[in-house]
Amino acid sequence: MFAVERTWLVRKLPTWDELFKDEKFVWKNPDEWAVWLVSLLRARNFKRVYDHGCGAGRHLIYLAREGFETYGTDISEVALKRAEEWLRREELHAELKKADMTVISYPDSFFGGVVSAYVVQHNTRANVQKTINEIHRVLCPGGLLYITFISTRSHRYGSGVMIEPDTYIPDTGEDRGVPHHFCDRPDIEDLMKQFHMIKIELNEKGDERWIRHSHWQVMAEKPFSGQQ
Repeated sequence: MFAVERTWLVRKLPTWDELFKDEKFVWKNPDEWAVWLVSLLRARNFKRVYDHGCGAGRHLIYLAREGFETYGTDISEVALKRAEEWLRREELHAELKKADMTVISYPDSFFGGVVSAYVVQHNTRANVQKTINEIHRVLCPGGLLYITFISTRSHRYGSGVMIEPDTYIPDTGEDRGVPHHFCDRPDIEDLMKQFHMIKIELNEKGDERWIRHSHWQVMAEKPFSGQQ
């Protein structure tokens, strides 16, 4: 019964390529925390930055405009094409690759900074952890990460099919059919235990229907060897 229901959910899911054809998924402005990340990177003289799950390119463009050596990956070819076209219009450059979120095909300690905004939540907990471990691997010591997680306080928590604790396959919304792992603060602290947490903050807002959107924003640092 579960397998049949899950198959139905996946079959009804629009692909990420289909979603990125819709202008409402092509966000234009960088998050405020990405702007903060840039100031921190400059203070540490880091030049190479990775946009993990770059989508149509809003953070890629911002980082490239700010003069960083910029890299980005995404699972959607449509998103990457839109990002490439945007870069071309702005006469900017970034290295783009198609990749699953859990696969980061760059060397150890390659980046000074990573942005992963509204990405890792779209998976099981084990794959969220795998992804965070990969981000940790490619960050250099002292490197900085801005990352977000969907909160257990979100209106979507508990909807759809539960496949493990705090992980659901939603049956509504544009990303229905994709596993969503919801986090409380202790879960984030466990997932991020390899990092030094600079700041963690719950960002909540309600839409016109009084539906609560709730995400955690995290700024973290990869410690130097032996550093607590």
